[in-house]
Amino acid sequence: MRAVLILAAGLLLAGCVTAPLRPAAPVPLTYESRRPQLQAVHAFTLEGRLAAAVGQEGFNASLDWTQQGRRSALNLRAPLGFGTAQVLRDGEHLSLKSSRGDHYDGTPAREALARQLGFDPPLDSLRYWVLGVPDPALPASETPDAAEHLAALEQDGWRVEFAEYRRYGEAALEAVLPRRLTLLREGIRLRLVIDRWTVAAP
Repeated sequence: MRAVLILAAGLLLAGCVTAPLRPAAPVPLTYESRRPQLQAVHAFTLEGRLAAAVGQEGFNASLDWTQQGRRSALNLRAPLGFGTAQVLRDGEHLSLKSSRGDHYDGTPAREALARQLGFDPPLDSLRYWVLGVPDPALPASETPDAAEHLAALEQDGWRVEFAEYRRYGEAALEAVLPRRLTLLREGIRLRLVIDRWTVAAP
């Protein structure tokens, strides 16, 4: 009888063994907490494709963008009459070079770029929009989605719609960044597909 009781107690204890604790899954960041982190990003590079419809005209171009602080360097290949255009924005200074040998600085560069594209591109704000956040220097209306990413924003006369996000790189900023976005203004539609992202931590 004693042996039976010992065996029963052993079986009971075996059934009560506590499973090892597993680390809790990380809590996803909210859009409100992610926004200042993304707005603080000072450096990134991206490669993508741009399709523009301006009135009855349109063009397609590939885009390489390098951002370093306030310095934006964009290479556009096959936009309208430029062939290849190199756009450099450094603070308030803008310069433009084309594969045809044209070179503009300052106001003439902005005028030439607007003339060829058919609109004045919002370069200052666009460097934030491509990251999925508004320009912190201007008021904006923001609409987050259920996944805590920005679904749409309205700022400086533009509406920006974010159709797709993807995880890029490792875990910096969760590396979830826009893949497809559309910029809309009266008579203007720009669609940007980003194929490759590299983002420096703030």
